[in-house]
Amino acid sequence: MSFATCDLCDANEDKLAAGTLHVLPPIFASFGRRQAFAGPVKTLKVFEDNVMVRAALEAPGDGHVLVVDGGGSLRCALVGGNLGQLAEKNGWAGILVNGCVRDALELNACDVGIRALATHPQRSFRKGAGDAGIKVGIAGVAVHPGDWIYADVDGVLVSRTPL
Repeated sequence: MSFATCDLCDANEDKLAAGTLHVLPPIFASFGRRQAFAGPVKTLKVFEDNVMVRAALEAPGDGHVLVVDGGGSLRCALVGGNLGQLAEKNGWAGILVNGCVRDALELNACDVGIRALATHPQRSFRKGAGDAGIKVGIAGVAVHPGDWIYADVDGVLVSRTPL
């Protein structure tokens, strides 16, 4: 799949105006070998707990993008090198984390696209709390299961339908 988010915005100004296509604020750092990735969304809402993140990435990704609403916490990491390797092994197109990641060098070796707010060396707690398959809010944008994420070096788009 070859695309440019700039071109997608230009070609879909009507969807931007209608609110079915959104551009996320430029707050995400890029990790992983895939600078560009796209796919349908699966969602998680967790807070400083990555048990559900691991469980999701252990399942077949089938080209999906896992969107993890970690509440924007900058106090620990929700994804690290081992989870990046799981994402690659299980066919995930990418991971978008509204929170932190760790093991940046290991993540950058994985053939998956990853966007996160920052890095943090501390791992998360492991209680198993959270929700899957629900609407989440990422930087003021509602993201629903089944939406589409398009990410490249210029930004991240959320679309209600494939573009």
